[in-house]
Amino acid sequence: MLTTEKVYSIGEVSKITGLPSSTIRYYDSLDFLPYLQKSRQGIRKFTQKDIDTIRVVECLKQSGLTLKEIQHYTHLVAQGDSSIVDRQQLFHAIRQRLLNKMNDLQKTLKILDYKCMYYDQAAKDGTEKNVLESMSLATVINKLK
Repeated sequence: MLTTEKVYSIGEVSKITGLPSSTIRYYDSLDFLPYLQKSRQGIRKFTQKDIDTIRVVECLKQSGLTLKEIQHYTHLVAQGDSSIVDRQQLFHAIRQRLLNKMNDLQKTLKILDYKCMYYDQAAKDGTEKNVLESMSLATVINKLK
C-alpha cells in the first residue's frame, strides 16, 4: 500500500503557523526552507517537515538570531548529516545565550518589581519619605549578586 505525505498550500501553512503568507514567501526567498518542493507552475507544496522548519525559524528569530544567522543554519540543514555537529554546537550556543538573557531579564524584573512596590506605597502614603526609609534599592541589588 502506497502512502503519500500530506501536502499543504501556503494558505494552510499560514493558518497553521499564524504567519502571513508574505512572511512564508519571504522565508522561501531567503532559502530558509531547504526541502520545499514546487510544482511545475511554481506553486509551493509544503509538507510537515517544511512547517516544522518554519517553526524552528520562528524560534531562532525569537531567540535573537539575525536573518543571516538563520540562513546559515538552514544551509547547514541542507548539508544533511555532515553538519550535525555544527548544528548541535549552534543550538547549544543559542540556548546558553538565551539562558544568560533570561537571567539578565530576571534581574531587571526584580528591580521593576521593587519600583512598582515603591511607588505603590508612596502613592498610598502620598509621599516618598516613608518609603525611602523602609525600602532600599541597594538591598534589592545586593540580593541579585
